[in-house]
Amino acid sequence: MAAATPFAPPPKRPADPLGLQLKELGLYVMAERYQELAEEALKAKSPYAHYLASLVSAQLAARMDRSFRERLARARFPVLKTLEEYDFSFQPGVDERQVRTLAELHFLERAENVLFIGPPGVGKTHLATALGVKACAARRRVAFYPIGDLLDQLALAQAAGLLPAKLVELSRLNLLILDELGYLALDATRANLLFQVVSRLYERSSIILTTNRRFEAWGEILAGDAVIAGAILDRLLHHRHLFATNGPSYRTPDLTGVQEPAGSGRELNR
Repeated sequence: MAAATPFAPPPKRPADPLGLQLKELGLYVMAERYQELAEEALKAKSPYAHYLASLVSAQLAARMDRSFRERLARARFPVLKTLEEYDFSFQPGVDERQVRTLAELHFLERAENVLFIGPPGVGKTHLATALGVKACAARRRVAFYPIGDLLDQLALAQAAGLLPAKLVELSRLNLLILDELGYLALDATRANLLFQVVSRLYERSSIILTTNRRFEAWGEILAGDAVIAGAILDRLLHHRHLFATNGPSYRTPDLTGVQEPAGSGRELNR
């Protein structure tokens, strides 16, 4: 009987020193794709510089995509919305050109505010979120809050002696989105906290605010305090883009729109 042949171990894979070095540098995408892209460059007879550029671009694209996802998570949008999903034909009162100009984000560089005013369901939150998503893609610091949630958090921070730190945190944002002012009346504490937020960000960061109430009604919803309402409005409207969305509701198409705020245009700059 013939002697059994010893089991031969599988051949070792050849070492990949370049791949290991790239991983040591944290360049995992380059480590995974450099051979594939090198073969493509060889077939296309591309110059070495083009091959290197495509390899670096792949790494950068992955890093930017990861950064974008992280910024979206930190912003805490309740639902992600984009401008491409918004039906401007359904809301003819919203100037599409002006909104797309805002999406270039120059208003953030100038610390200007954006206010969307109109009845429920006309797409105010959609537009505010879409601009916030654009800002995240541009690597800006963004936070989205239903306004009642933010003011509740600030009230708790104030009671715990942590309000100054929370205001500093908000002031580091490039864009603060405050959603749904006017659905619930605010007490004096929360009205004062809103004033502090707006004052802290004034001419430093941008605010996007959505509301269903005309400006002259803000005193009623801000603890009946017309003085504090006027002070908040002064700061919000000093450098602003104003949109009155008076069209039909997406959710309730037969809902009648509110009147455009007195003295406002469809879109006003600065």
